[in-house]
Amino acid sequence: MDKYRKFLLVYPRVPDNTYWSYKHALKFVKKKSAMPPLGLATIAARFPDDCEVRLIDMNVEPLYDTWIKWADAVFISAMIVQKQSMEDVIRRSKQMGKTVVAGGPYPTNSSNEITGADHILRGEVDETFGDFLADLEDGTAKPLYDLPAHPDISNNPVPRFDLLSLHSYGSMAIQYSRGCPFHCEFCDIWTVYGNRPRLKSARTLLSELDTLYSLGWKGAVFLVDDNFIGNRGRVKKELLPALKDWQEKHGRPYHFFTEASINMADDAELMAGMREAGFNSVFIGIETPSPEGLAETGKTQNLKSDMEAAVKNIQKNGIEVLAGFILGFDNDTAEIFDRQIEFIQKNAIPQAMIGLLNALPGTRLYERLKAEGRILSQSCGNNTHSMQTNFKTVMDPEVLRRGYRKILAHLYDFRLKNYFDRCSHMLDRIEYREFYQRSIGAEEVKVFFRSLLRQSFTPYGINYLKYLVRNLIKNRDLFGEAVTFSIYGHHYHTITRQTLKKEKIADILDKKYRKFTELVNRYSTAAMSGSQNQMNSIMKLWEMRMKYLKQMQNKINKLHTDYRAELSRKYTDLSAQMLDMMTTLEKRMLTPQTEADLRGNT
Repeated sequence: MDKYRKFLLVYPRVPDNTYWSYKHALKFVKKKSAMPPLGLATIAARFPDDCEVRLIDMNVEPLYDTWIKWADAVFISAMIVQKQSMEDVIRRSKQMGKTVVAGGPYPTNSSNEITGADHILRGEVDETFGDFLADLEDGTAKPLYDLPAHPDISNNPVPRFDLLSLHSYGSMAIQYSRGCPFHCEFCDIWTVYGNRPRLKSARTLLSELDTLYSLGWKGAVFLVDDNFIGNRGRVKKELLPALKDWQEKHGRPYHFFTEASINMADDAELMAGMREAGFNSVFIGIETPSPEGLAETGKTQNLKSDMEAAVKNIQKNGIEVLAGFILGFDNDTAEIFDRQIEFIQKNAIPQAMIGLLNALPGTRLYERLKAEGRILSQSCGNNTHSMQTNFKTVMDPEVLRRGYRKILAHLYDFRLKNYFDRCSHMLDRIEYREFYQRSIGAEEVKVFFRSLLRQSFTPYGINYLKYLVRNLIKNRDLFGEAVTFSIYGHHYHTITRQTLKKEKIADILDKKYRKFTELVNRYSTAAMSGSQNQMNSIMKLWEMRMKYLKQMQNKINKLHTDYRAELSRKYTDLSAQMLDMMTTLEKRMLTPQTEADLRGNT
């Protein structure tokens, strides 16, 4: 390889304004990002040994022009939520004359939307990446490489964890399997990665842990599987015993967390194996307590489960349930908002990620809604606390929006009482505690004092202190976890306050617009008596328009920059509509007078 020897791998910035970012919690532990770009680290291991490879994660360090200039080619991997940042990286790279290669979830499902990239690699490229590099070198690389067959990942090389700034992350990431056996309508996982989960060998996964351990990683490890128990037989018989042995030989250095389906609660052997291997939390897509909503989206695994009993059983085994919830199904009625609140609160789910349904390209939902003529726009990719769907909902959009705001305001209320109640209830439920609690060292003590000094003086400070004292007495052996939950709560509180503030400003913008419309109608009627009155009316309306626009802009500018995009678009639309009203009014007022003048001159 002569022309291409230096490769820059770039992971674009993820907006801070999401529950998933944990940005406001990471400050307590002096970290910059929740987890690393595992996809790029995995691809980095596929480059030939004689190539130079660098990886820049824009969530932990800036992308300087010097790095782009250094590279012969720039490779970018992105999710849809990173679209804006990815477009900026492509633009900068092309300005410097670099070859740009794009891949990952967003380019895979929306390749037709991407401009500027020289080559787009769709889907999994584990087995075809070498062929692409050969094409790139000899000048025959195609603009688009379509989805390849699902590759065998059993003996994949260890990701290049050494390219990462390990100390910048709150957790590390590894992968055991790809694919999911279910067919949820809104999900693109199974349409891209298949319904037959493909697994790594236990030996391969342990070699990744060995590498992380040798690099000095300390902390949580996320198994990023689409559904960790997609092949539960091999998980139980091969992986979990191997993980347990590895943990014991190394002094149990890691806690694992992953994603799985709710039917994991039906298998006592599986639960015990996960607990003993060091799993202490799992993300589950519960979506909705409505059977009609679950049936609509094809969530058969949830329909077959007693979801409340399942959540309780998982918690009993020392595994926290993080859960995703969705609003906006066609079958949702006005009662769904209170039902969601009741389910989450009753079942002690502290970290409840609830969002409006969005139709992602590549999903059955998108294709169905497109055929029905209901798609309005592309999804922004942020499926929590964004107040917009990208399709025409059956429920009135304003009712849906108000109901969503009600849920957020309850789950993460101003005083965080409901959140701390869920945390305490969840900690009370844990029966198997041997492997759940974290070890307390000097760093954990520092984090606790940072929390105490900062959170005690917040609007929720009294409830925070009551929560800590309560669990110091009742769940002393889990006090480290209690502090961790309090720090997560600060993140959710901050994000929710900004989101609700944004919504309040949106209401103010609508109110200003309605008031201006009323003024236009009033002046339109009153100003027909004479030309001087007409001109005065127009001048007054123009001044009022500028005053309202300035007030709107000042309100928007008070928000954090990551929350302004939606409001800025709204501001632009309202400004244009107000200008159109002024133009129409001027024509109505001035045209008759002009015609009269012309007749008089004649």
